[in-house]
Amino acid sequence: MGTRILVADDAGVYRRTLVAILELEDDFEVVAEVASGDRIVPVALEHRPDVAVLDIDLPGTDGLSAAARLRERTPACRVLIVTGLAGPGNVHRAVAAGASGFIAKDSSADSIVAAVRRVAAGQRVFPDHPV
Repeated sequence: MGTRILVADDAGVYRRTLVAILELEDDFEVVAEVASGDRIVPVALEHRPDVAVLDIDLPGTDGLSAAARLRERTPACRVLIVTGLAGPGNVHRAVAAGASGFIAKDSSADSIVAAVRRVAAGQRVFPDHPV
């Protein structure tokens, strides 16, 4: 059984592209995708992903608030923030929300796949900002 992944991003083209990239990996299974932050926790409770890949800027609940709720409700699910809002303030907020990783949306597909894999393995993935 591979790594079960939930993807949350309101940009449909980016979300579907990310899902397609992740599903190219033999050891990944995208079990759910959502376009709003309000859907993250209910969908995670239903599908029990190992890793939730979340954007920050989502309609409804933002990705960082959803990450904190995920950590409370599904502690086995690790969170990787993948966002275009990659400033140091958001990195600090991601750490405070319990995220295991943070990577910019404009990172290469290989870098994002590697980040998901590392987070799934229990490692932390953050940019070179002091956290």
